[in-house]
Amino acid sequence: MLGLIISLLVVGLIAGFIARAVVPGRQHLSIPMTILLGIIGSFVGGFLGFVLFHHDAMDGFFQPAGIIGSIIGAIIVLVIYINVGGRRRVTR
Repeated sequence: MLGLIISLLVVGLIAGFIARAVVPGRQHLSIPMTILLGIIGSFVGGFLGFVLFHHDAMDGFFQPAGIIGSIIGAIIVLVIYINVGGRRRVTR
């Protein structure tokens, strides 16, 4: 169980960091928020992979396709976050 949590955090950090590097502009996210971005991106990427390919890989987290799907999911989540978060800002 501890290994699962650590691997989830590591994959989340890597996917979130790469997503933040790929998406242009400045994102005001802390390291825990970057990890959360990557974890949510992993779920989004896994869901999209299941919907597109109708195949659920049960071989563990550290697969090239799983990490790439996590990065793509994190990019999608970050773009949505920027677009939704940008509308709520109040300028004075």
